[in-house]
Amino acid sequence: MPKKLLLLPPLSASSAFRVPRARPAPPPAMNAARTGYRVFSANSTAACTELAKRITERLGAELGKSVVYQETNGETRVEIKESVRGQDIFIIQTIPRDVNTAVMELLIMAYALKTACARNIIGVIPYFPYSKQSKMRKRGSIVCKLLASMLAKAGLTHIITMDLHQKEIQGFFSFPVDNLRASPFLLQYIQEEVRNHHFTISLCPSRAQSYAERLRLGLAVIHGEAQCTELDMDDGRHSPPMVKNATVHPGLELPLMMAKEKPPITVVGDVGGRIAIIVDDIIDDVESFVAAAEILKERGAYKIYVMATHGILSAEAPRLIEESSVDEVVVTNTVPHEVQKLQCPKIKTVDISLILSEAIRRIHNGESMAYLFRNITVDD
Repeated sequence: MPKKLLLLPPLSASSAFRVPRARPAPPPAMNAARTGYRVFSANSTAACTELAKRITERLGAELGKSVVYQETNGETRVEIKESVRGQDIFIIQTIPRDVNTAVMELLIMAYALKTACARNIIGVIPYFPYSKQSKMRKRGSIVCKLLASMLAKAGLTHIITMDLHQKEIQGFFSFPVDNLRASPFLLQYIQEEVRNHHFTISLCPSRAQSYAERLRLGLAVIHGEAQCTELDMDDGRHSPPMVKNATVHPGLELPLMMAKEKPPITVVGDVGGRIAIIVDDIIDDVESFVAAAEILKERGAYKIYVMATHGILSAEAPRLIEESSVDEVVVTNTVPHEVQKLQCPKIKTVDISLILSEAIRRIHNGESMAYLFRNITVDD
C-alpha cells in the first residue's frame, strides 16, 4: 500500500527565518490566594496593645498599619493603612474596662478588612466579653450568642480565645472556635514559684480537681455562700411573679418547691499548716475570694494563693486584695491590669503570648492544633 505524504507549501523568503513570538503569560486569576498574613491590633489605647506587641515579636512580624480612635461624638473610627487583599488577617483584641468600645472596635475593624478583600479574618480574643451572660435570666437575653452573631456578620471566619467561662459557648458560633487553655502556664508557675505546695482548694471544683490530679496534690473544697455567685431566682423558674387573688385552674395544684437556704461558708478538708491555692477562670469581684481566704486562715492555712486566667479586677478589687489574707493573686495577661498591679503588689502576671503566637502560626500554615491541646481532657 503506498504511503500517504503530507506536502507543505514552500517557505517564502520573508518567512524562511522567522522566529515565532512567545505568547504572553495569562494574567493571574483574580481569586488567587496569597500566602502572606498580617497581625492587627484593634485597640485604641496603648495599654491594650502590649499583648499584641508580644505576640508579633514571637512571630517575627510587625503590627499591621491601622488607626483606631474615637471621634469627639463618641463614635469609633477604624482606618486600614495597607493592602490586605488575599491575606490571612489576625485581629488581636484585648478587652479593657470599657467593654462596649472594645467590641465596637473589633466589629468595625473586621468589617473594614472584609470590605478590603482579606481572605480570612481571625479574631484573637483571649478574654471573650459577655461570656457570663450565656444563660437566660428571667426576661433578659443570651447576650453572648448575640455577640457571636454580630462577629460573624462583621466578617470574622475564625476565633482564638482562652478559657471560656462556659465551654458550651462555642456552640453559639457559626465558624470554628479554638478555646485554648492557660492551665499549663499556671501549673508551671505553681511548680516553680510555690514551694512545698500541699493542697489545692477552689471555688470551681472541677478546675481545682484538674490541677490537683496533674500536680499529684490533695484536694479540699470550699462550700457555702461564697461558692455560688449566681442567684437561683434569676433562671426564670419564678416568672411570672406570684399575683394576689390570681385565678387558678380548678384541679391544678403544683407541688410547692421549698426555697433554698445556703449554709454558711465552710471548708471540706484539712488545710492546717498547708498552702492553699484557690483556682478559678475569672477574678472580677473579689468578695468571695476574700471571704474564702478568711475562712482558710481561721482553719490554719499557711499561705493562700488565688489563680485565674482572666484578671478583670474591677472596682475596689486591688484594695480589697491588699487588705485581705490573700498572699498572692496570679493571673495571665489576657486582660490588661497594669494599673491594678500598681495599686496592689500582690498581683502577679503570667505571660501567655507564647501559645497565642503558636496558634496563629499553625492556623496560617494549615497545621493541626492538637499539639496545643495535648493532655487536655473534656473535663478541663
